[in-house]
Amino acid sequence: MTQRLQDIMTTNVATVQPHQSIAEAAKIMEDYNVGAVPVVENGQCVGMITDRDITVRAVAGHMDSNTRVNSIMTKNILTASANTSVHEAADMMARHQIRRLPVMDNNQVAGIVALGDLAVQNIYENEAGDALANISESSPGQG
Repeated sequence: MTQRLQDIMTTNVATVQPHQSIAEAAKIMEDYNVGAVPVVENGQCVGMITDRDITVRAVAGHMDSNTRVNSIMTKNILTASANTSVHEAADMMARHQIRRLPVMDNNQVAGIVALGDLAVQNIYENEAGDALANISESSPGQG
């Protein structure tokens, strides 16, 4: 039986809104112990903000902590459906060099899958390793 993202995704997903500050986003990441949160506006996923975005784009760029999330978030992100196979998701993550993949259901964020979620699935260990290797080899400022 093919395993689907709905079988392994984290469903208690913290989100932020584009108008929230990067300080608020960082606090949410701390509270949920996560390194990335989807950015949601009117129920639609419009981007993603990571701890790396905050560090590299905001802190290193000497931005104020009240800077809005939409100023530094990654837009046009890749998403998958809850019915996507784990194997296909691993391939997508490797091909696009991403560590986290929001999972959508009826255009709403239903969950998120991280590279580590794939690694704990023994049969997908190689795909997760390949994805991590591809991400690690990416040029500076990506991944």
